[in-house]
Amino acid sequence: MTREVERTDDGRFVVVDGRRWRTADPALPDDVRARLLHHLGVARSGVRTAGRAGDEAAVAAARVRVQLAKTGLGERGTAWWDQDDDARRARWEAALRALEG
Repeated sequence: MTREVERTDDGRFVVVDGRRWRTADPALPDDVRARLLHHLGVARSGVRTAGRAGDEAAVAAARVRVQLAKTGLGERGTAWWDQDDDARRARWEAALRALEG
């Protein structure tokens, strides 16, 4: 099944099945984006695995990591287009410190 994905004209959102989702910050360096996406994938996998095992504490911990990764990507928290370059860099650096620390 292929979903139709559209971008808004301003590039800030993608629309999937009629629902808008914020896009990742286009200013992210490629290596930073790759690291954050890796953490996001591992965290989402952790949510699934812990959920199947019925481990609510592990689900909660994995969800915190999902939130950190998505915030670092600019998909959650203060909108990346409302931040200056320094704030954007501080956002993704803080997320990586928390995820890799």
